[in-house]
Amino acid sequence: MNVMTVDGYHAKIECDEELDLFRGEILGLNGGADFYGKNPEDLRTEFKKSLQVFLEVCNEKGIEPRKHFSGKFNLRIPPELHEQLAIAAQAEGKSINMLAQEALRIRVAS
Repeated sequence: MNVMTVDGYHAKIECDEELDLFRGEILGLNGGADFYGKNPEDLRTEFKKSLQVFLEVCNEKGIEPRKHFSGKFNLRIPPELHEQLAIAAQAEGKSINMLAQEALRIRVAS
């Protein structure tokens, strides 16, 4: 996945073949904000503009711009994987939660 970061905000970058432009979508917001550009420089400039407009609107309306994440989510996995995870966690003297956190940190770091 192609991600661009500006001021601690992240955007997913994709190619819009119909428009022959790159499209960015700012992630983790309480609303939608996107932008377009012909090249990385244009994208970064438009990212900053789109973000600024979004933040101004949020400020005017008294809305928190970023989504709130509780730190909890449900994960459904096959019973066999659940068993393997439980055994691996026990063998390492860890909880399933700790083992899953380690795996998720590795995944998002790459």
